[in-house]
Amino acid sequence: MAGDLSERSTILGERMVLDFSYSKDQDLAREAIRGLLSRVATPEYVRECDLGHRPPREAFEALAAAGWLGVGISEEYGGAGGGPVELALLLEELGRVHLDLALWVFRNLSHGGAAIGRYGTEAQRRQFLPAIARGELSFAFALTEPEAGSDATAIKTSAHLDGETFVITGQKWFTSGMSVADIVFVVARTEKNRDKRQGMTNFLVDAASPGISVTSIQTLGTWSLGTSAVHFDGVRVPRDAVLGSVDGGWSELRDVLEFERLCLSAARLGASQAALDEAVAYAQTRRQFDRPIGSFQALGHKLADLTVAVETSRLLVQRLAWLMASGRPRTREAAMTKLHVAETYQRVAEGGVQVLGGYGYSMESAMARHYRDAKLATIGGGTSEIQRDVIARTLGLRPL
Repeated sequence: MAGDLSERSTILGERMVLDFSYSKDQDLAREAIRGLLSRVATPEYVRECDLGHRPPREAFEALAAAGWLGVGISEEYGGAGGGPVELALLLEELGRVHLDLALWVFRNLSHGGAAIGRYGTEAQRRQFLPAIARGELSFAFALTEPEAGSDATAIKTSAHLDGETFVITGQKWFTSGMSVADIVFVVARTEKNRDKRQGMTNFLVDAASPGISVTSIQTLGTWSLGTSAVHFDGVRVPRDAVLGSVDGGWSELRDVLEFERLCLSAARLGASQAALDEAVAYAQTRRQFDRPIGSFQALGHKLADLTVAVETSRLLVQRLAWLMASGRPRTREAAMTKLHVAETYQRVAEGGVQVLGGYGYSMESAMARHYRDAKLATIGGGTSEIQRDVIARTLGLRPL
């Protein structure tokens, strides 16, 4: 992170404190996470899961056994406590080792733990949160549709009440995490309205429900977990499957998506750092023309620029986590963070392949995995274009 930097200054007679250090407990947590991952998620293991298109289940189960899947969940519900800062710390460390593992955990603690903790009923909290913390439940997120991508309000998947159950019908696209999911966070339209932001409802649906069919989508990267098309053919769910308010789910969903941007950014910050570290290490040891290639200005300056970009990502993630922990407005900051971290990860991965040359292009290289995975960062969870649009709106350049 940013180390033990602490700066104090006096402005207009009041003392302003800028502290970028972690607490002793947070530093110990980071060391413990790294120690565990060094044992259960070795480079060889990660490569095997990636190239074998296999979920890192053993590493996930080890995290559960050590209590790390309860971060951000109140101790009252069997969690480890903590908030956005601690969750960002965890996801950064997971992303540094294996991004797909971080994305698996992120969905559980964002679309599961955080969403239910904030919008769930007491019965839902008692039902789901302890199981999430124990690693017994995994979540997928079903929002995108064939005709509803960047415009999430254009969804057509419908849910209508039939007696005591809702009946869900429609198709979702790019539903990541279905390969391991027990519960699907489904966004459906429960009422047609001129304002597309009205009449949306969020549901927690059992992934094994009759009427759900799943088709894997072959993708460029994120091979361990993959993504899927999911068809809902008259899927019946009880009233208590509703998460939050009926017809008023859009505002709740926006909050979930902002939290998602923090989690995705923290995980990809870790992946960016890992890719940068690999590129620097290679530049230090690979020799050409009787000297390390990193000593040539062309590569040295490239790596310097990438280091600045990664450190900027870190500051943005830290600030966004602090804003969320403090309950402050953060719409612009969430978009800024997601935009910068995503594009930085892509820059670092592309630059890393160039530094490593032929080895970076080899499928045996971790850099090749970063190169494949990084492209999704600028697409999934809101494209870079959408993040820029959100920022422009907060500047008053477009209607909110």
